[in-house]
Amino acid sequence: MFGMEHGFRRSSFSEKSDLLVKFSDDAGSFEEGIDNGGPKREFLTLLMSQLQSRPIFEGPPESRYLVYNATAIGEDEFFLAGKMIAVCIVHGGPGPHFLSRDLVNHIVGQPGFCANVKDVTDDEIGRALNEIEMAGSLESLQDVLLKHSSLLQTAGCFRHVNSVEDRHSVVAEYLKWYIIDRNYSVIERFKQGLASLHFLDALCQHPGVLAPVLCHMDKRLTATELEQLFIPQLSLAGSNRRTTENLALSFWGDYIMDCEEQGPVSVEEVLMFSTGLKSIPPAGMTPRPCITFTQESMYPSANTCANTITLPLLQTYNLFKANMDFGIQNSPGFGCL
Repeated sequence: MFGMEHGFRRSSFSEKSDLLVKFSDDAGSFEEGIDNGGPKREFLTLLMSQLQSRPIFEGPPESRYLVYNATAIGEDEFFLAGKMIAVCIVHGGPGPHFLSRDLVNHIVGQPGFCANVKDVTDDEIGRALNEIEMAGSLESLQDVLLKHSSLLQTAGCFRHVNSVEDRHSVVAEYLKWYIIDRNYSVIERFKQGLASLHFLDALCQHPGVLAPVLCHMDKRLTATELEQLFIPQLSLAGSNRRTTENLALSFWGDYIMDCEEQGPVSVEEVLMFSTGLKSIPPAGMTPRPCITFTQESMYPSANTCANTITLPLLQTYNLFKANMDFGIQNSPGFGCL
């Protein structure tokens, strides 16, 4: 993560300028070639993946929320994280897809809070909240609230209850404090980072469009979406070359269906191999992904700068599938697969 964030910390860095990315190997030698978009997209994909595991976040992997961290405050990590997300999305990279929906709703000023006890990473606090949730009578609820009065008083939600059903509101109040209220200052700094390139303004104006980019999605990329995304560059109709290309294109359709259903290569890995992205970015893809064909190799190749995958022209689907799997799984890339 240090190497990735180092560039963002440079005094010469300007988020308004295009990003130029160079990858180096373990020996420190830079990869050859000019960054026309592919290395940048791969870098931004890696950046979002690494950001998710930073100690400024807590909670389940698919629903991370910000948490106060004194060391991170000293290094201004909360602002930097927000800025990274804004720059990534505006410059054509993927969204983080790991932020808590409750956190995002708070940021954009929308109502709705649906966190549950499983979002709490502290085992002792989790057990206390579970005890409150499991209270079966008003008397037992009052006893357990008294037992955990110090915990509840910290959050300002230790109070008199009139019904056993009040246990749900007590837990909800504590969770709201635990996830949002106690972390208010770092959330505000994170928002200042998100304001880079006017992304926060756009997010607040169009939450229905941009909020899903920040949150986890159960819906995965499908073979149909991938097939519609790529435009084949075909030879003239009626030519012998066109016939072999049509065969390879039919193999391609079957192959990505197999990727969706059984692997060993996933649909996301096919997209990553071809474009440097594991998901379709909110800003769209430029240039439009395309398919070309070759008789010079039995294995696929890709130009991530041009968003192009080149398919081998082979005679049987079994050989096509085996070579596609091998080529994608053994692609050197930049360590992204």
